[in-house]
Amino acid sequence: MSFDLVFFGGTGDLTWRKLMPALFQAFRHGKLPAGGRILAVARDERSDDEYRAFIQERFAEVEPSKRPSDEEFARFAALLHYRRMDLSQPDDYTGLKVWLDSRAADTKVLYLATSPHLFPVICEQLGAAGLNGPDVRVVLEKPLGHDLASAQEINRVVRSVFSEAQAFRIDHYLGKPAVQNLMALRFANALFEPLWRRESIANIQITLAESIGVGTRGDFYDRTGALRDMVQNHALQLLTMIAMEPPSSSDADAIRDEKLKVLKSLKPFTAASVARDVVRGQYRAGTVDGKAAVGYLDEVKVPAGSRCETFVALRTEVQNWRWAGVPFYLRTGKRLAARDAQIVVNFREVPHPIFPGTTRANKLVIKLQPEDGLELHLLAAKGSGQGDALSPVSLDLDFDKAFPTERVGAYERLLLDAIAGRLNLFVRSDEQEQAWRWVEPILSAWRDDGGDLKTYAAGSWGPPAASALVARDGFAWAEEQ
Repeated sequence: MSFDLVFFGGTGDLTWRKLMPALFQAFRHGKLPAGGRILAVARDERSDDEYRAFIQERFAEVEPSKRPSDEEFARFAALLHYRRMDLSQPDDYTGLKVWLDSRAADTKVLYLATSPHLFPVICEQLGAAGLNGPDVRVVLEKPLGHDLASAQEINRVVRSVFSEAQAFRIDHYLGKPAVQNLMALRFANALFEPLWRRESIANIQITLAESIGVGTRGDFYDRTGALRDMVQNHALQLLTMIAMEPPSSSDADAIRDEKLKVLKSLKPFTAASVARDVVRGQYRAGTVDGKAAVGYLDEVKVPAGSRCETFVALRTEVQNWRWAGVPFYLRTGKRLAARDAQIVVNFREVPHPIFPGTTRANKLVIKLQPEDGLELHLLAAKGSGQGDALSPVSLDLDFDKAFPTERVGAYERLLLDAIAGRLNLFVRSDEQEQAWRWVEPILSAWRDDGGDLKTYAAGSWGPPAASALVARDGFAWAEEQ
């Protein structure tokens, strides 16, 4: 299948830091369909060769195992092209259409790796130029808007130009192998389904932690914050995958219908419940990995006195028969103690303990980063005496070891799916808008009263109030158990 893949924002960080390395890995693994062209468009004046040299220089910043040799890059670079475009000029879109029509590729994928405020004008210009035929797909990077109204406006414009089947709203967490295996774990194995409900599960925790700060992106991050950057999209998508009912099939809409039901079942926030069930934090100076780290207010391009949150922890519930009464805890932040993304399913304790000192319940840990895998924590007797206390043990599945030659990175998988037209791992517009609808009361409460902004030391696990949030129900975060 021949394809043309166009990156709007072709010289931006996302393109050279994530997308080009992912495409190269697909090329290296022999998974990129033959007969492809990759076109980067941006405002700068460059030749194809100058752009190829630019990308080759940036590959030096990729982890060593993923860097191409000179020979590999020469073969990959033959796919790369560059075109100068002013995204507000209709003539430039006409020129793009001429370039794309110079051959009859089976599929045209237009990837909007730009600021979301440009999405409407790009889509409108693409429609005016006739670049919205049935062989065209548009990929939209997050964040899609900064609130419900802006997300609805973006979707309105996108839908006026493209059908829903042509719109691929990307959330790279859905491309992670462990998330795909979460679907397999739940719906391809009979082991957990009888336990996957309120009678057996005490609570579920989703943690998306980063040890890095905001770096040189202080101005962007200050307009976004942790709630918009991580909770509204990544964390909620993971929650839907954990809590959804079995879909009728593996069809994309069957899966997304069930995810939407979860989002509609989330307990809505009020001003009072925001104050009680949401913790908002900002990192101050501390120590990360043995090195001094400045506080958020001292980061580059962060406005003086900013009240932007770099940490959010919250408690919610899914109000349906399967999950009624089970707390879901979501937590994300920058400058935390470790780079760690995981889902922890804490099972209830046995109804009548017969072993001395048995207080630890079983749990399932779904690890998303830095490695992908599953851990099932159990209790076992390490001695032969009948009165011996039990000890915790774990069954550990490392996906990298289990499938050493078949691992596909998140962006690599999603780019290949976009080219192939597979929508399963992309977010539908009604899902995205419902997620914004659910977080809006939090944003509104913070806007109205300023929010109770806690501080936490860089290198910690966040404000003490986050531990208190979970302890109130008699539980603890995974690292405190």
